[in-house]
Amino acid sequence: MKEIILAKYGELALKGLNKSDFETRLISTIKKRVSSAGDFRVYKAQSTVYIEPEDPDADIGKALELVGRVFGIAAVNRAAIAQKDAGAMAETACSYLAGELKAADTFKVSGKRSDKAFELTSMELAAHVGKVILSRYPHLSASMKNPGCEVVVEVRDYAAYVHGGNEHAAGGMPTGTSGRAAALLSGGIDSPVAAYMMAKRGLDVVGIHFASPPYTSEFALDKAVQLAQKLSLFTGVFPLFCVPFTDIQVGIWNSCPKALFTVLMRRSMIRVAQMIARRERCGALITGESLAQVASQTLSAIHCTDEAASIPVLRPLIGMDKTEITALARQIDTYEISILPYDDCCTVFTPKRPKTRPKLDDIFAAESLFDCSALEEEAARNASVRVLHFDN
Repeated sequence: MKEIILAKYGELALKGLNKSDFETRLISTIKKRVSSAGDFRVYKAQSTVYIEPEDPDADIGKALELVGRVFGIAAVNRAAIAQKDAGAMAETACSYLAGELKAADTFKVSGKRSDKAFELTSMELAAHVGKVILSRYPHLSASMKNPGCEVVVEVRDYAAYVHGGNEHAAGGMPTGTSGRAAALLSGGIDSPVAAYMMAKRGLDVVGIHFASPPYTSEFALDKAVQLAQKLSLFTGVFPLFCVPFTDIQVGIWNSCPKALFTVLMRRSMIRVAQMIARRERCGALITGESLAQVASQTLSAIHCTDEAASIPVLRPLIGMDKTEITALARQIDTYEISILPYDDCCTVFTPKRPKTRPKLDDIFAAESLFDCSALEEEAARNASVRVLHFDN
């Protein structure tokens, strides 16, 4: 029995005259992702991408997993291909979903007919297939609300397809269709989630990690690399720049008021990140800040931080609480890495009494005590890069 993957659009289906541009990028991305699972033909029709194996050794299970993480796809189905004949579709359903039908007590059949030349309506097709299934599996009873097994029969232009219902996929917009941005990636819970959320909106994301050896260890850097690797499962490729930040942090700590240290450090990070962002053709920065979560994330502190930026700073978590952020971190499988006990540079230099409502005049006065512009240029220039790939 020949199988195929049906990958269905989300909001991409609502695009207008530029829809073909989004589709072209989406098809290209899917082709690259599934290439590691074998030889597949990838094509589109009716707001669906068809991923069809072209050799018997192609791993359709792996391909399904890979496609499910492609931004721009809302749902995926692993389906059997059937002839566009009601009897053939019923036979295919009985055999292809035999395991699920035998194990269930209740079932439901949904018919979908996008080929309007097919002789049966969607409801008539569902009734016919349901009748055949009941004759083969008499222990079943129909349940429209909470079926133990769902059977979906779709009649489309090329063929008919039988599957067990939609599986949730990544959603969002195809990677790269919204531009490119640089995410400040610490080792904490928030920043990987922020990078993921903006990648889901179609941004091609690169990561920037600040390291302060010997105050931060190789384990802390490896933690950031692991997080970038997790993000690459969704983005395909995730370049991670590691910035040597020790001299800047020590200089600020020794020269400036301790209460303003965190905001001064964040401003310096923004300036260094901008240098790398421009080099990498990024139009924005991404941070994991959430309003009022910590002292450096009050409105006053955010205002002082943003003053150092000359490109947009995107904060997708700004209105989320820690419970919501943690839930999403678990969903994308970064949480367990983020809680590993290795400090990043944001936590090793933490003042006891940070100022929660800093003023720009005070910030400018503090920065006049230590000019780190040359060190920032050097840090950006000496940033090392490691490119993480989804199948590393």
